[in-house]
Amino acid sequence: MVWFHGGGLTRGNKEIPEALKNNDFCVIGVNYRLAPRAKAPEYIEDAAEAVAWVFRHISQFGGDTTKIFVSGHSAGGYLTLMIGLDKHYLAKSGIDANRIAGLIPLSGQTITHFTIRNERGIKDTQPQIDSLAPLWHVRADAPPLLLITGDREQEMLGRYEENAYLARMMKLVGHQQTQLLELQGYGHDMTYPAFPLVVREVKRLSVKQHE
Repeated sequence: MVWFHGGGLTRGNKEIPEALKNNDFCVIGVNYRLAPRAKAPEYIEDAAEAVAWVFRHISQFGGDTTKIFVSGHSAGGYLTLMIGLDKHYLAKSGIDANRIAGLIPLSGQTITHFTIRNERGIKDTQPQIDSLAPLWHVRADAPPLLLITGDREQEMLGRYEENAYLARMMKLVGHQQTQLLELQGYGHDMTYPAFPLVVREVKRLSVKQHE
């Protein structure tokens, strides 16, 4: 499990969430450059290089490259989606994004991230979908995708609706393994009830690979 921390692409530090420990898999916490010192797409490139490093080196630590999952919360969820759906970031390191065993973003932005919009002078309430939006890159052959958000009435601006739209568009283009879970009663800080679902999905897909 490659884990990207949240913080709006402007703050935060690498972490290994307690709830992901002791579940019979390795968790790799990742740092990436932050705005405003970094500009798009530098933080996405950092995230991709971290995942590429895992593909190149995890076997040295007893890991299996067919069981590399990517997850993260908020900004980390956005990074998860960008490197998993836009194949060109990992391709720069010679890695096919389709080799990722599963993408599990928690409350990730699916339109162009608000920090990137702020860089361009676009206000938070003005949505935009361009090449820096996961929605721009919907495709049928992407890795299995589990989208988890908080309650639509308690989430950040339109976050549930963004994820619901991504789920719908993935299904329309023919993606067969997209799921969307809305955690009733929880807002954007919904990691506590989400982590058991992340663990369950990792174990489910790991078993399914060998059926």
